[in-house]
Amino acid sequence: MAIAAYKVEMTRSLVCRIVLVCLIIIMVFTSCKGANAKMSHLSYLSDLPESIGVWTRVQPDRTVDSTNIFKYMNGAGELYLGYRFNHLQVFDYTSEDQDNILVELYFMETSNDAFGLLSLDWGGEPVSFDRSFPSHLDNSLTSGVRALYGAGLLRIWSDKLYIRIMASRETSASRQAVLFLGREITKNQKYPSEPELLQALSPYIDSKYKLRKDRLSFFRSYLALNTIYYLSHENILNFDLLTEAVIVPYEHIADTGDQIRSQFLLVKYENHLSALKALEHFHNVYLPEHKKEFTANLSVKGLNLFKIENGWTGYQLINNYAAIVFECPDQKSTRDIIKAIAGNLGGDHER
Repeated sequence: MAIAAYKVEMTRSLVCRIVLVCLIIIMVFTSCKGANAKMSHLSYLSDLPESIGVWTRVQPDRTVDSTNIFKYMNGAGELYLGYRFNHLQVFDYTSEDQDNILVELYFMETSNDAFGLLSLDWGGEPVSFDRSFPSHLDNSLTSGVRALYGAGLLRIWSDKLYIRIMASRETSASRQAVLFLGREITKNQKYPSEPELLQALSPYIDSKYKLRKDRLSFFRSYLALNTIYYLSHENILNFDLLTEAVIVPYEHIADTGDQIRSQFLLVKYENHLSALKALEHFHNVYLPEHKKEFTANLSVKGLNLFKIENGWTGYQLINNYAAIVFECPDQKSTRDIIKAIAGNLGGDHER
């Protein structure tokens, strides 16, 4: 009995030691992650000058995360959270003779998320910081645009950073200061490719439609979609932070003055079943008066086309992708757009 009790006690002691070691490992890992984030923040602090011309940096800077983002920007916080926002560092530059300059560094989970924020608005003058782009960017849909400037505001996609630098009042001096800050912040950053999802898009559809690069947007949430193309106040496509989506107009190539544009939406889900459920939900809410054809083997039967009040709408399930066209002028064009994208994805499509 004594030996058995001893063995039980030794086993308990061993289990306790294992649990303790695991807890220590978790604490060290968490500490390292926090330290890495802090070091990342400190690296940008070292890149930001104390002064630029007549502007001086105010100390200390401010940190914004999910717990206080709504205090900082009111309702716009939902948009950034929908792009997997981690935290924001805010820096102020003040001057006695000039209005202030605000610097915002948005630390995102991935480069795709930072790209998505820039893609919400391609307006402005493209800016280059005198750096040669890697060769893998030559064929990008967005032509390697990384920074846009207009009316005192500079917006930048730089790896996992989305950057906003804004002069309260635009002058020649403030423009130079804003561009200088952008160059300093991005000088040591990588040049990742645009989201892989964009590779599924065709620049042209049968020489009849061309993709509008300046209207292309990448996103993950229905709230972001509604700022680009209003679909519904509900999440009718089951977006979550693991989905990836791109929406872009295809413009009819014609000599007439009236430009015909069809909206194309491509959503990538975690798996085939998630995509199927999303399309079924979409049909139930958006096309309730039209018959849906879902087969018993968890697929959508072919290409679904519908004539509604604002033109033709069509959708198709392609593996774990949902391809949807809105406002198309005719049935054939709807079919051709989805057929081209399905071919790019390597999925089955109706011929």
